[in-house]
Amino acid sequence: MTTSTETREYVLVTGASVGMGAATARELARRGFHVLAGVRRHSDGDAIRDAGIEPVILDITDQDQIAKLAGQFRGTLRAVVNNAGVAANAPVETLPLSEWRRSFEVNLFGHVAVIQAFLPALLESKGRIVNISSVGGKVAMASYGAYAGSKFALEAMSDALRREVAPHGVQVVVVEPGGVQTEMSDRGIATANRLAAEMTPEQRARYGPLMQAIVSHTRAFTEAGLPADRAARIIANAVTDRRPRIRYTIGRDAAMLTRLTRILPDRLLDRAVAANLRAHYPAPQDVGIR
Repeated sequence: MTTSTETREYVLVTGASVGMGAATARELARRGFHVLAGVRRHSDGDAIRDAGIEPVILDITDQDQIAKLAGQFRGTLRAVVNNAGVAANAPVETLPLSEWRRSFEVNLFGHVAVIQAFLPALLESKGRIVNISSVGGKVAMASYGAYAGSKFALEAMSDALRREVAPHGVQVVVVEPGGVQTEMSDRGIATANRLAAEMTPEQRARYGPLMQAIVSHTRAFTEAGLPADRAARIIANAVTDRRPRIRYTIGRDAAMLTRLTRILPDRLLDRAVAANLRAHYPAPQDVGIR
């Protein structure tokens, strides 16, 4: 890792192997930052390495890797973009506790660990923390208990952190993407299908149509979403805006849903979410886990 003390500014982006993270790393490099792009494998680093982009091995669930990276860092840290994330969709009844724990380890505790390690550098530079949440941090669809739960928690942690470090010159920003065309959705669909196949026959009878609807909805939501490079520009704005908003949304769907959560009573919101999913349910003769 680069240890030069020259005056250029650094940004650390976690989960930068592919998709929105990789696009954000490229956009920030284009804007003149030296980007430390967190990847889990050397092959991923080779794929993203470019002018202004320095791949660094960083699994945010590995305390030793985080400590090593923070200990080696020298320079002016403009921002940390906490982008790494995983999705595991299944009903609360059927999702194994190991999947619940992994969702929170990656989507919440890993980000906290990175923040704790790099906060001294951010305090010194009066830098910025940009936490990538989700529209799922505001509304939880059926089967999204673990994912949305971790994102709700990330939003709460971000609020507390913002109020703690604002007096010391560090800004905390939350970005809430809706549909974005990334590889994460393909991984999420594969995980959902695997989890559905592991259900008992009784659970499959209860939740099989729901899981098919969730997979169909996820695919359509992603295909209609913004390209990753357009999402990256919004994230880069959250890093560079002189007076950043506390929250940014990505996509019209995210903007609409986050507004609805503020104005609709819970029962009406339930109906709106159910109506959004209804078109994706299979016809009765097609019911079955694929």
